[in-house]
Amino acid sequence: MGVEISNGAEAPNVAVIFGATGLVGKELVKKLLSKSRWKVYGIARKPEIKPTQNPNYHLISCDLLNPLETQQRLSSLQEVTHLFWVTWASQFPLDSQECYEQNKAMLSNALNAILPRTNSLKHLSLQTGAHHYVSLQGPSSGKEVRFYHEDSPRASGDFNFYYALEDLAKERLGGKVAWSVHRPGVIMGNSTRTVFNFMGSLCIYGTICKYLNLPFVFGGTRECWEETYIDGSDAGLVAEQHIWAATNEETYSTDGQAFNAINGPSLMWKDIWPAIGLKFGLETPTDMFSPDFVFSAELSDKAGVWEEIVEREGLVQTAMEDLANWGFLDMLFRCPVKMLGSREKADRMGCALRCDTLNSVMHWIDNMREEKLIP
Repeated sequence: MGVEISNGAEAPNVAVIFGATGLVGKELVKKLLSKSRWKVYGIARKPEIKPTQNPNYHLISCDLLNPLETQQRLSSLQEVTHLFWVTWASQFPLDSQECYEQNKAMLSNALNAILPRTNSLKHLSLQTGAHHYVSLQGPSSGKEVRFYHEDSPRASGDFNFYYALEDLAKERLGGKVAWSVHRPGVIMGNSTRTVFNFMGSLCIYGTICKYLNLPFVFGGTRECWEETYIDGSDAGLVAEQHIWAATNEETYSTDGQAFNAINGPSLMWKDIWPAIGLKFGLETPTDMFSPDFVFSAELSDKAGVWEEIVEREGLVQTAMEDLANWGFLDMLFRCPVKMLGSREKADRMGCALRCDTLNSVMHWIDNMREEKLIP
């Protein structure tokens, strides 16, 4: 997919990526630095395990929940042209008041530090997710097949922080700066700084199964096994869509443009699970579905096993929790509601990049092997 930079001047684009070490943030850094006339600032609370070496890239360590620290560390960013918000505060449960308030405060602190000092900002790109369309606290609609489009109404519930980010962007940009919001499904990428890390969890699970000669079973509900429940979203595709929306003026809207950011055809785990097992060199059982297998119960005590694997295989030093979140896998594979989106709008407006979800999974397994995160 071609991305055109639509500022004819020779001055460089200056991007600030909040969450630069996360799944999509890492891809945004890589893709922007591969283009001409981009200077990139990455914002993250913790440094990268493997720092990005590029004269046009600068990582700023900052706790965005601390307003004074945010002012001190970001106030020098005065020539910013593009903001990318691909981060969130995860200390509290989703849809809790604490989670809502923290995430609203982070974006507010960042905008307070940058907006008064720049007159060059062209676009703010937010990232939220498919949870925009459904309430995880309300009654189950798991049997209902719905393909949400971008103007579907917000779900019920007072504390979905996605809504807080959108409302705050519209308020603070005041009809003067364009902005967009991107809503992926389950993101497939590689990061040691991400709480909801599907590929990290999957790869540690497959590796432990191989190491301990355990069956590679799918633990969840039969509906999540046999039906389409959520879209896959390759981190590279999501990053490209952010850049496309941020650098093409025909997509610009000061009221905000929303785009689902999904691979394309929806997935069924039963169709791709056997191939994933083979990728890890596992003998897959005849019946790979197990409703009684709970990842957090079966794997939470395997931190010592992971340490052995890291040492034996000469891998990058990571703790199991740096890559795996077993509660996330349980939530994903036992989700009570379907979160399926339409990508008709992105296609119609010219963002035609698609990915096959199984190919995405295979790519990121290879990527984690190349980076010596898994054997």
